Amino acid sequence: MNNITILNTGGTFNKLYDPIDGVLKVQKSNKAIKIIFSNFIKSNQKPNIKGLIYKDSLDITKKDRAKIIKKIDTIKDDKIIIVHGTDTIDLTAKYIQKRVKNKIIILTGAMQPFSIEPIEATANIISAYGYIQNCKKNGVYIAMNGCIKPYKNIKKDRVAGVFICQ
Repeated sequence: MNNITILNTGGTFNKLYDPIDGVLKVQKSNKAIKIIFSNFIKSNQKPNIKGLIYKDSLDITKKDRAKIIKKIDTIKDDKIIIVHGTDTIDLTAKYIQKRVKNKIIILTGAMQPFSIEPIEATANIISAYGYIQNCKKNGVYIAMNGCIKPYKNIKKDRVAGVFICQ
């Protein structure tokens, strides 16, 4: 089996409540991902976890997306899961698809912070992890709320607050 890298870019998945400022802030840490995998994966097949950017996706710029590509280019694994904010997950997926052809990449995230409601974040990243282990076709996918498809076939319905599989 090929190794899998998880690249953490931030997003709501990683937010923690800051009691001093009274707001949710993106944690500059891979703690949530490490907790999920230490509790769930009980084998020697642990992913490589790397962090980069640590921003809300609404704050991710073209420069940040270029950093993601640069980081992907340095990762030897051909299977990569990217934890990303849900508001612009589709824009980053499209950006990656245009520039990376020789890897399987799944973007995932959560609409609720792991620190507040761990079920959604856990389900999304573990679904992506299970899917990527058996995926054979290079490309860019999104895994959200029980649906894993090529990025063009998943859309965020901002009115209903859910992801739609097409």
